[in-house]
Amino acid sequence: MSSAVEILLAEDNPGDARLTAEILKQGKLANRLHVVDHGAAAIAFLRREGEYANAPRPDLVLLDLNLPGKDGRKVLAEIKRDPDLRHIPVIVLTASGSEEDVLGSYDEHANCYVKKPLDVTKFAGVVKTIGDFWLTIVKLPRE
Repeated sequence: MSSAVEILLAEDNPGDARLTAEILKQGKLANRLHVVDHGAAAIAFLRREGEYANAPRPDLVLLDLNLPGKDGRKVLAEIKRDPDLRHIPVIVLTASGSEEDVLGSYDEHANCYVKKPLDVTKFAGVVKTIGDFWLTIVKLPRE
């Protein structure tokens, strides 16, 4: 088993994906970040289908709700209904602060919901905090 934590980031904003990657790279624990930019790719990666046949099984998913095509809400529902995937922690990391999205995400068994700040410095702080908590404190299920 690899000692690196495998992270899947489903994010369609290239700037947010780059910043997330940079902040996680500076973290205390080895991690490998895999980025997809739409919901269908996230599901294919998780199920190791098509071009993702050799993809590692992520230990953690960072999921934007507002993905093109299959949105993050549908991706979350699919993950948590799949017996092979539902144990993977999913952190909803999204610009939406709507109560409907928050409640809907927890109804679909999201492990936590984080609203992305618009300010780049605050966004970097949020990603660092996520990394510090989920990669150094929490015991993640490992395949």
